[in-house]
Amino acid sequence: MSTTSEEVWQLLRELVQSQQETDRQIQETDRQIKALAQKTDHQLKVLAEDLKALGQETDRRMQETDRRMQETDRQLKELGKQIGGLGAKFGSFTEGLALPSMDRILRQQFGMEYVSPRVRKRWNGEEIEIDVLAYADSDRQAVYVVEVKSHPREEAIAQMKRLLQRFPQFFPEHQAKELYGILAAVSLPEELRQNILAEGLYVARIEDEVFRLDVPEGFEAQSWS
Repeated sequence: MSTTSEEVWQLLRELVQSQQETDRQIQETDRQIKALAQKTDHQLKVLAEDLKALGQETDRRMQETDRRMQETDRQLKELGKQIGGLGAKFGSFTEGLALPSMDRILRQQFGMEYVSPRVRKRWNGEEIEIDVLAYADSDRQAVYVVEVKSHPREEAIAQMKRLLQRFPQFFPEHQAKELYGILAAVSLPEELRQNILAEGLYVARIEDEVFRLDVPEGFEAQSWS
């Protein structure tokens, strides 16, 4: 069957129309792609600006947090200094309150001839500090080391024992004397008092603003010499 010229032209027209439609669709697709690209580019720019603003705000807040932390650290250090100063003042007050009472106890009850507060001595690069030191060189050869605490805890016993154990190294002139320890406290739980006595240490407690010995009848202190 032969194809007429009219059929050929019709076929050509259809091809042209199809090509035109394809071109139109390609152009529309290209337009949509460009629009999407523009929209995406705009969104990316907005997102970048938002991220930049967020980063700047985060940096500002971190700097503010760091500044506040530094200020808090400074305030804590200052508070620590103030608390330390108050502790030192209260410790000095307690020792000053104890000295007249302990002087009387050491001289009248124990026969000590020399009583001295705040004794410090260095030996072999180390230092020892004693709140009250008393001793006698005549009829009775003895030394008493007094530690004054406002509110002692259990570790005060170990500290007192270490002090007595180190004493002969720092004070060899008293090595021949009997050595005793007295722990004087403003406030002292009964359980801790019993533990102190069990270690052979004297206990002194404040009563009516005066320190007094608080040991049971027949108590025998341990000599650490």
